[in-house]
Amino acid sequence: MKKLLLALLFFTLAQPVKLHAQTAEVTQLILNIEKLNQLRKILQELKEGYDILFKGYTLIRDLSKSNFNLHQAFLDGLLEVSPGVKNYQRIKDIIALQLALLKEYQAAQRHFSASGFLNPDEMDYLESVYGRLIKRSVKNLDALTDVLTAKKLRMSDDERLKAVDSIYEDMTESLVFLRQFNASTSVLALQRKKEYQDIKMSQTLHGQSN
Repeated sequence: MKKLLLALLFFTLAQPVKLHAQTAEVTQLILNIEKLNQLRKILQELKEGYDILFKGYTLIRDLSKSNFNLHQAFLDGLLEVSPGVKNYQRIKDIIALQLALLKEYQAAQRHFSASGFLNPDEMDYLESVYGRLIKRSVKNLDALTDVLTAKKLRMSDDERLKAVDSIYEDMTESLVFLRQFNASTSVLALQRKKEYQDIKMSQTLHGQSN
């Protein structure tokens, strides 16, 4: 009887301990589930953030690629020479100016050299002036060739036309200078010729009087 009572007493005292232990386990399990849900929520938010970031990066990349392609196409277009530029009237005028410059320079050089009224130093000076003008005109023709050559320069049509205008103006100035220079040299040669003729006439007159 005593043994039975002791067993009942032990069972009664031990029962709250077991219930308390089960309660603690259940509580811990609930906490773990909550933490797991929180972790899932965090991971979901991270995934959503990554998706947004990736979509943004993809959009920027695609836009950048499209802009690059457009930019490249624009730059490639600047390398082409349009018919409007190639057929610009002043291109023909520049060629005509170059031919006139060469023709008038050569004719003047032959004339002054054959006249005999300019001394060697003066002829050397003439040659140096003509040489600078020819060198300048060749440089202009090289620039014109660059402007009119496809895949050579990145320029818009407007920029190419302005470049042609600039070359035309420079060639015009060169030809005007050549003509003025030849005219002044011709005046000098004529003065020398007149002086020579006056001297000869004087010599003739003095010879007759003697």
